[in-house]
Amino acid sequence: MIDSGLKNNTSEKQNFWPYGWWKLMDNYKIGVIPLPLFIIAGLMIFAEVLVTGKLPSEIVVMVVTCAFFGFLCGEIGKRLPIVGKMGAAAICATFIPSALVYYGILPQPIVEATTKFYKDTHILYLYICCIIVGSIMNMDKRTLIQGFLRIFAPMLCGEIVGMVVGVTVGYILGLTPFETFFFLVLPIMAGGVGEGAIPLSIGYASILGMEQGDALGRVLPIVMLGGLTGIICGGVLNRIGKVYPHLTGNGRLLPAAKDDEMMNQKGAKTEMAMDVTTFASGVLLAAILYMVGMIGHKLVGLPAPVGMLFAAVFVKLISGVSPKVLSGSQVVYKFFQTSVTYPILFAVGVAITPWERIVDAFTITNLIVIVCTVVSLVSTGFFVSKLLGMYPVDAAVISCCQSGQGGTGDVAILTAAERMELMPFAQIATRIGGAINVSVSLLILGNFLV
Repeated sequence: MIDSGLKNNTSEKQNFWPYGWWKLMDNYKIGVIPLPLFIIAGLMIFAEVLVTGKLPSEIVVMVVTCAFFGFLCGEIGKRLPIVGKMGAAAICATFIPSALVYYGILPQPIVEATTKFYKDTHILYLYICCIIVGSIMNMDKRTLIQGFLRIFAPMLCGEIVGMVVGVTVGYILGLTPFETFFFLVLPIMAGGVGEGAIPLSIGYASILGMEQGDALGRVLPIVMLGGLTGIICGGVLNRIGKVYPHLTGNGRLLPAAKDDEMMNQKGAKTEMAMDVTTFASGVLLAAILYMVGMIGHKLVGLPAPVGMLFAAVFVKLISGVSPKVLSGSQVVYKFFQTSVTYPILFAVGVAITPWERIVDAFTITNLIVIVCTVVSLVSTGFFVSKLLGMYPVDAAVISCCQSGQGGTGDVAILTAAERMELMPFAQIATRIGGAINVSVSLLILGNFLV
């Protein structure tokens, strides 16, 4: 009887259903999606498009669609030889969809539904606020205060060196310093599209007498190429950190004090015991702080993500929420980092990344100037931060974000660098740094150069 029972048990375990099916789901994944579910998701998406000729833009369908294509493109990038370990996943997740749209390969119903969903829901803001709040709540107070105080030095030095190198290289290649600075170097450090390229185009139209559309057409591709270079630099820095681990804090700008490490360990234990309601409170905390940022934007004009960042820092410094809610914010951060990043990048690639403008800017002269500018910016941030006692790899990743394409660029760069914890500092570099660059440059252009 015992032998018979063992044989039956062994035979049952060898059956494909359900044990083989479960093994297939647990051991083979595309991103975070089990392979069988991934295949089913793809079949459902294309069946909907073929049968009805359209794809609903409602959130349930879009979660499946963005997850399917986002993780697929990211997986392609990860499996590329050599560059797969240098940020190619983030590049592919963003730029493959853009190319597929331009060449008409991605079905139009998917393009229309994704674009409508992205623009109507502003899902990127939910992603950024959960990442920022979660990463701030995960920092010890010492790192938070000293990090914000120290990061400005490498940022400023990097911008100065980057501008000088960029203009010099452009002059050597036959461009005028005026053209190189205002139409190549400045757009790279302008802070993206909404806060950078568009204000620049308005300023150029007013001061130089250009059509705003023409000015935007010249500036926008440079912003995107600068962001692409920043993504590549972020991936390279990640590899440097893995080869030379003493140069990186793996998401920290400064070494943590012993008491801070003990607090983090306690927080990790609390996180393990967290329930679903605590996770929900973490999401709600991020959303409330973002609303605080929105009100700040209406009152003083400060970008909502930056206002939210300052509000989150204030809450952290005064210990305004309990350790259990803090742990909830940290888990929310980890969820969005692992499960939402590539779907978001896919939506960004489809909705707001025009492939044709990127291709138009691919001239040898532009590429040389852009690469030299960004590399000198990042290299300066690396060495200056090292002199200040910071982890140079992590500080240099923030320098990469100074050339990023706004909030979407920060997401792509930090994904390539595998340091999403640095999002609060990245937002400072992109939004505040970009706004200062644009404002000061347009002021000088209008009052002294024209």
